[in-house]
Amino acid sequence: MKIGKMKSGIQKKYLKYTIALLILALLMSSIGVWMFTYRRLSSAIVDKYTSLDEKMGIALDSLFQKSDEVLAECILNTDVQDSLRTGNLEEVEKTTISKYFAYIDMEHVSEYCYVDNKQNVYTRSYSKIDYEDFKKSKMSARLGDSYAKTKWFLAPDTLFGEGKQAVFIGRYVHSMEYAHEPGMLFLKMEEEFLDDILGSNPASISDAAVGIMDGNGQFWKMWHPDGYDLPDADQKIMKEIARTDGEGMIANGEKIHSGLLSAYRQKETGLIVYTIVPNSVISKDLGKILIILSGIYLLVIAVALNLSIYFSKRFTRPIQTISEAMTGFDGNDFSRKVELNTNTELDQIGQSYNQMLVNIENLLDEIKLQERELRTSEMNMLISQINPHFMYNTLDTIYMLARINGEETTMKMIQALSKYLRLSLSKGNDIVTVEDELENVKSYMEIQQIRNENLFRYEIECQVDAKRTWILKLILQPLVENAIKYGFCEIYEGGFIRITVKEDAGQLSLEVYNSGKPIDGKMADKINALNGAPLKNLRECFPDKKHGYGVTNVITRLRLKYGEDVHFEYQAENDGTRCIIRIPDDGKENREL
Repeated sequence: MKIGKMKSGIQKKYLKYTIALLILALLMSSIGVWMFTYRRLSSAIVDKYTSLDEKMGIALDSLFQKSDEVLAECILNTDVQDSLRTGNLEEVEKTTISKYFAYIDMEHVSEYCYVDNKQNVYTRSYSKIDYEDFKKSKMSARLGDSYAKTKWFLAPDTLFGEGKQAVFIGRYVHSMEYAHEPGMLFLKMEEEFLDDILGSNPASISDAAVGIMDGNGQFWKMWHPDGYDLPDADQKIMKEIARTDGEGMIANGEKIHSGLLSAYRQKETGLIVYTIVPNSVISKDLGKILIILSGIYLLVIAVALNLSIYFSKRFTRPIQTISEAMTGFDGNDFSRKVELNTNTELDQIGQSYNQMLVNIENLLDEIKLQERELRTSEMNMLISQINPHFMYNTLDTIYMLARINGEETTMKMIQALSKYLRLSLSKGNDIVTVEDELENVKSYMEIQQIRNENLFRYEIECQVDAKRTWILKLILQPLVENAIKYGFCEIYEGGFIRITVKEDAGQLSLEVYNSGKPIDGKMADKINALNGAPLKNLRECFPDKKHGYGVTNVITRLRLKYGEDVHFEYQAENDGTRCIIRIPDDGKENREL
């Protein structure tokens, strides 16, 4: 639309100049050509520096994206995350975090300061800054309400003590797993930090005044040619433009006192890259090119317009096709591939996108396969970790009874042990019926009654269809073992164990009660806290494998099978201890692991 208007205006002015030439003859024609050439030359210069502004804006955008990615990597660092949720860090851990920031992939970092949510400060080894220094610097107020955004700002260096204006990059550091108070990370950048925006050939802008300012009109950086001073009146105009809304090109060859102004606003930082083409540059060598421009300028515009329309249609259509394919990708449908035939690099982009879809699909399939194999391997490992000492003690008891009591007791012991082993192995199946699980724990208790005569009696109450209800095997036996080992540790006879299986609110409830010594309150709280905890925390809860290991084994296997729908609880009562397990009641579906 703007091009069309400019073209129409040129045609009208051309007619006016033609009429003026006819009227005023050769003398007046020179003035008309001079004005025409001046306008076209000014437009060409504006186009040049507008393109330069856009390139510098893109460079600024890339620089911001780089800083945002680097700070995001810092936030995701394991040690940084640990500093947010760990109460007290060892000095070696603090040193590790401090050294980590010294080697981040970011150039021109002069100083850095990371403050976690425990008021610990991490800086370079020679920067003696504590939390009080950080608090006095009032740097935290610079982040405002930018919850998870990287923020650039220009401020006096009140943190590291120099007091000079410097560019800072800051961001809140939030925990990825838990809702904690965030930490804060600040990078102080060197003066050369913004020089990268000029690109590899700063000499190409030696004739223009180039600079960076923020949305408040505060100048961050200036590259002005020798002998050029920005007038106060122009500074006022630029500050007014800076306070306007919008992004991208916000000023395109706007006339100011000292020349022509172009400005580009970067979206995330709000920083504005500007170029001012001085009047002296516009008028430079105007006389030398006046004759040439008079003859060819209209032709150049016509050719450029047609070429731009042609190439824009040719290249924007395939780009739009790629964009629609990428934005419409939902992570599930990998069949939406693009087919481009432009004989340009765009074809390679399309092929790369198609290959990326294939790689992502293969990677997802591989991850799913590895996860299934890992779960199967981990469950087999956990099952194999059931304490074998019980079998050895039982065989030893059988041997002693054979010598002391004769054949009858020995046969009873062997029969119970045989049934126990048969049900425990279950022909390699991990899922058994409730009936088999109860028979298994019953055999175990009969063996224990032989080993510990008159120590306890037991009762089993099943309120579900034991033959048609399926559960993970070897769940009750470790709980009964704990009841005998810890609940009856202070008695020699008269103990009682009751096992109850029932349906409760759509779930299968398994309860093991013993009348012995109540479980210690701290131990019960420690075990109950495992509900919903990550699986790795279960393994770390009882690292010595002497206390609570059988319980964590049971909880881990239940979690691997039933996911988060498992509830495991120990209750200390006046006359004993009750252990309650609630799992999904999936009926026959449970027989598949």
